[in-house]
Amino acid sequence: MTTHQNLNSFVKIQQWLKYTFGLVPIAAGADKFVNILTDWTQYVSGGLADILPVSASTFMVVVGVIEIIAGLVVLSKTEIGSYVVAAWLTLIALSLIFSGHYIDVAVRDIVMAIAALCLGQLTQTLEQTKQQAT
Repeated sequence: MTTHQNLNSFVKIQQWLKYTFGLVPIAAGADKFVNILTDWTQYVSGGLADILPVSASTFMVVVGVIEIIAGLVVLSKTEIGSYVVAAWLTLIALSLIFSGHYIDVAVRDIVMAIAALCLGQLTQTLEQTKQQAT
């Protein structure tokens, strides 16, 4: 494989990750308004629900808006957006771990956060490669 073919392979991988980490948060965020995928309020721990100034469902709508924005940032500013999504997923995982519930979901979110970090690094490397080529 030539260097050009390798670069094209990396660009394809970056694009797959970009659209995954862009569109999935948008879809999950939008679902916070309609609860088709799940009842999202079940992921709000009792301790958190007790200190929220709004209901759990209202809180999850706000979470949905944040997720939609994060997905849009990934699609438009991939490097920074991927780090935002990684941080967001890490916070969700930590919240679930501290609640003692949905540890399986927390583990999945940590894995996805690592993949989002990889997207950020890959995007940065590809941008540097483009700049060096010009």
